Amino acid sequence: KNLIMLGDRPLLAHVIARAVPKGAPVVINANGDAARFGGFGLPVIADVVDGFAGPLAGVLTGLEHAAAHHPQVSHVISLATDAPFLPRDLAKRLMQAVADGADMAQARSGGRRHPVFAIWPVSMAGALRAALVDEGLRKIDDFTARFDCAIVDFLPEDDGAPDPFTNLNTPEDLEDARIRVTADNG
Repeated sequence: KNLIMLGDRPLLAHVIARAVPKGAPVVINANGDAARFGGFGLPVIADVVDGFAGPLAGVLTGLEHAAAHHPQVSHVISLATDAPFLPRDLAKRLMQAVADGADMAQARSGGRRHPVFAIWPVSMAGALRAALVDEGLRKIDDFTARFDCAIVDFLPEDDGAPDPFTNLNTPEDLEDARIRVTADNG
């Protein structure tokens, strides 16, 4: 779904442009044929845990990849790639929450937590691997409840705009997003 075109580029390109700080190392976590992401020029890594272990497997994959390939990186930010209107200050505000002392931080909008949109310490990889593999844990909130997880509130960029974490799950969602992109560019 993240390769569906929205305006002149795929959903994934919108997410990267809005939410990834310039110069930050970026990887795409995806199972299946990595070649489909060839146009992005980014590493594509499959889950490090066999079977469908859900979003936590992707987080673990990112943490272990960062530890092995980017030792200077202390934290990883996870994003869903079907939410093209993310806040432009998402990374900055999540990083600030951990700088203020939290173990990790998650986004929230409209009173609803968005656990995939989060910042995770690389040092947590061992605990997350044990939770996934040894305990069979699958829910992000069940894992983050074990730590000091800050919640960072976000609002739409302007009145009448949709929630910035809106996922495009239906044809209607995609059509609404296309109208918004056309209006923003018009």
